[in-house]
Amino acid sequence: MMKKLMYLACASALLAMGSTYAQAPAGKGDVREDNREIRRDNRDIREDRRDIRQDKADIREDRRELRRDVKSGDKAAAAADRKDLRADRKDLRRDEKDLHKDKRERRKDVRERREDRKESK
Repeated sequence: MMKKLMYLACASALLAMGSTYAQAPAGKGDVREDNREIRRDNRDIREDRRDIRQDKADIREDRRELRRDVKSGDKAAAAADRKDLRADRKDLRRDEKDLHKDKRERRKDVRERREDRKESK
């Protein structure tokens, strides 16, 4: 009986110590989370920049095709190229807007991380 009671006491003490250790101090946990958010924002920014480059390349290609079709007198193909060009420009604007939003979020996260570091000192 005494052995079981001792095991129970040791187990509860270990559990109590583990749970207090698992809870990071408020300042450190916030900095770590801010770092994760900054990394996520950087990844989103890289993806948006890649999308913008691809959209610009699509627009250049569509403009080339449009000039070729207008020069050759193919009105149906020119109309299709204009429609495709509008869609690509719309996608470009959407990606640029998303890029600006991600940059704004990253600036906010960097500012929060700086404040959290000041608080934790």
